[in-house]
Amino acid sequence: MHSAKLIWVTPDAESLIGKIARVSNPKNENNPNVEKLLKYLIDHSHWSPFEMASMCVEIHTTRAISPQILRHRSFSFQEFSQRYAIPTDTFATVLPDLRRQDTENRQNSIDDIEEVRKEYYEQKIDDHFRQAVALYESMLHSGVAKECARSVLPLNTVTRIYMSGTLRSWLHYIDLRSDNGTQKEHMQIARSVGEIFDTEFPTISRAMWG
Repeated sequence: MHSAKLIWVTPDAESLIGKIARVSNPKNENNPNVEKLLKYLIDHSHWSPFEMASMCVEIHTTRAISPQILRHRSFSFQEFSQRYAIPTDTFATVLPDLRRQDTENRQNSIDDIEEVRKEYYEQKIDDHFRQAVALYESMLHSGVAKECARSVLPLNTVTRIYMSGTLRSWLHYIDLRSDNGTQKEHMQIARSVGEIFDTEFPTISRAMWG
């Protein structure tokens, strides 16, 4: 559910970054060997060359998680609009993964709720979601504007986001949001993006994370 897929990357990005990083060394600018250089740049926090290449991904998540993603303001975003389109035509509402609040760390939740209790609340939530979607569709049928009717939709309505940024921004995002301090669903997205990054930029990935 909470995942990402590749849309576009700067072609031959690692070579491009190596070339740009050697701008002050014209005789060596086109050297194809960039692995040691990329590691040197990362180890010494020389991030500006990584701003010269970009990646765009498509993210599938819910409206409960999308505000956390949109907070990363170094990126550009385009999100499915509930004002202009009808989300229930394309997307579903999904049950949340119920976890217990960690009383010692408010940023953490623990996956140990008893199955009986979890099933009880999942049924209640499912009933609530069905009623909310039915109300939404009834409002549209009565002529209420989508921009008004959407207010009754559950936060766990699925959405889609295009997210584009430089490799510098992606390195920071993956590093930050793959950490255990991140909400589980957002962490799944960051790790999905990380797998894409590993495939598209293997040399940079090794230099950053080993």
